[in-house]
Amino acid sequence: MQNRTDAEEVPIAAGSSPRLYERVFDILSEQIAQGRFGTEAALTETAIASRFGVSRAPARRALAELEQAGLIRRAKQRGFVVADEHVNAAARPGKASEGDEKLVSLPSWERIYRDVESEIIARISFATWRLNEAELARQYGVSRTVARDVIGRLQQSGLVQKDDRSRWFAPALTTQHVSELYELRWLLEPVALTKAASNLPDGLLAGMRSDLEAALAVGSDIEGERLDDFERDLHITLLGYCGNRALTQAITYPQSLLIAHRFLYRWTSVLFTQEPFLPEHLDVVEKLQAGQVEAAARSLEQHLKISRDRAISRIGVIAAGSQPDTVSYLERMTPAKK
Repeated sequence: MQNRTDAEEVPIAAGSSPRLYERVFDILSEQIAQGRFGTEAALTETAIASRFGVSRAPARRALAELEQAGLIRRAKQRGFVVADEHVNAAARPGKASEGDEKLVSLPSWERIYRDVESEIIARISFATWRLNEAELARQYGVSRTVARDVIGRLQQSGLVQKDDRSRWFAPALTTQHVSELYELRWLLEPVALTKAASNLPDGLLAGMRSDLEAALAVGSDIEGERLDDFERDLHITLLGYCGNRALTQAITYPQSLLIAHRFLYRWTSVLFTQEPFLPEHLDVVEKLQAGQVEAAARSLEQHLKISRDRAISRIGVIAAGSQPDTVSYLERMTPAKK
């Protein structure tokens, strides 16, 4: 993947929002680079989670990314300390510099968004679900305004829609729905790729190729979140360079499938010995590197057509399994109730 120091160059797809660990990483890396931490400033999962109002998982991922970037190192006792070259000797030990002892907090909607998103994508393989705004606010102890913000972003990502009575629902991943979304993708994404090819920054394709080759060498031992990163690299980051905002917005809606894949990837080992999209992504990247833009666009189209069938297979495995637990703000709908 691209080094996080290139983040400002990467165009953000319409309707997308940074993941929590990315937000934590961005804020902390900026503060570290500015020399806002003193000697022996301890950074632990618990402290970061508390200050940002997030769970330990994104805090842990942010710290891992900071360590990989060389901004922090493991402490002798526990947690991490800021790398020596970034320490501000004038700051008080164990503290950020004056006026910055508290880290920037995340917006209320962002603290719960990924949890709500995960609850929805874990269920749409089984059925369509009605989303209750008032109950969502009650469940997380937030205002209706915050709940509305969360739902608005779910709508931007294509996960929820409004029915003819202006009620929110998350449509099931039926064969027809998945096929329609993938058809949109294979019509639009190759066009975006063709437009993006001449705008790609130096090193982007080389980095993507290196990461894909490393993943293929590992075999089946790849976490679902890492597979999600590869999907974002090609279908969001790279296509985001197309330079056509209207086209970028148009491809956002069917890319709700990328969000659902975070859940579907848990069943990769059941269906495949190795995630099959990796060599397909590599084929697209190699052709782009060789300047074969039209061939890369055709490979992307073929990849999406094959991916449709794989997605339907994954959904079938999940739907045949155990039913999801009850969540207060999601009501299972029958086709007649929609």
